[in-house]
Amino acid sequence: MTTLSNRYEFVLLYDVENGNPNGDPDAGNMPRIDPETGYGIVTDVSLKRKIRNYVEMVKGDAAGYRIYIKEGIPLNANHKEAYLAVGLEPGKKADVAGVNKARAWMCQNFYDIRTFGAVLSVGDNCGQVRGPVQLNFSRSIDPIVQQEVTITRLTVTREEEADKERTMGRKHIVPYGLYRVEGYISAKLANDPTKGTGFSEEDLELFWDALINMFEHDRSAARGKMATRKLFVFKHESDLGNAPAHKLFELVKVERKPDANPPRSFGDYVVAVNKAGVPQGVELIEML
Repeated sequence: MTTLSNRYEFVLLYDVENGNPNGDPDAGNMPRIDPETGYGIVTDVSLKRKIRNYVEMVKGDAAGYRIYIKEGIPLNANHKEAYLAVGLEPGKKADVAGVNKARAWMCQNFYDIRTFGAVLSVGDNCGQVRGPVQLNFSRSIDPIVQQEVTITRLTVTREEEADKERTMGRKHIVPYGLYRVEGYISAKLANDPTKGTGFSEEDLELFWDALINMFEHDRSAARGKMATRKLFVFKHESDLGNAPAHKLFELVKVERKPDANPPRSFGDYVVAVNKAGVPQGVELIEML
């Protein structure tokens, strides 16, 4: 694999129509919202799940591209596998050198550990991994409307309710919302001689593909119509970077058109990029 030699930042815009992009279990699974401002929120965990699902769909269990955080698979079972692979005895405390071997094996075999990092110290200790790819919470461009829609089902669940004609339920949706998320990719955390994960250029290309296509293979009635709209990537000439991340993010402006109140589609927004303001040593790549 080709070593990652550049720092990156990126801005991703995606939207939802008549769906729930990220339900809040503390609020009856209503779409997440900032109670002070009314802006919608989507957690980094939600997007990482979609990225993991896309990678698993594309790569399956191909060598080097397995998924660590996977439904139905206890995490400690993977730790045991790592111990056996590097010659350690599961259930027995390993020394520092042994833990580092297990950690390296986990990074080599699991794409999401190599990308996002993980805490691997529970059970058979495989250390801790700080991932080179980090995401912020997504935030909607405008305040969202949390809408509750009543639905009916022409059947019942329990036998004692058989005399009922139908049962009632509810769905929680956002009629329309455009969300923005910002992220960071550190070549230093990928390639550090002792703590690096080995995240490579090939891994990076797969990550970009996942950001662009993750919603295309995550359809459900609950999530409505979700789509990636824009992906702006800032590529630094060096691995340490050539400009502060926040100044690069400020170059991408998203504003609602004056006559679009409330906004109903992506066409109700204007996305403006200050290309003249891109600092020396940084390349702006518009991937979508």
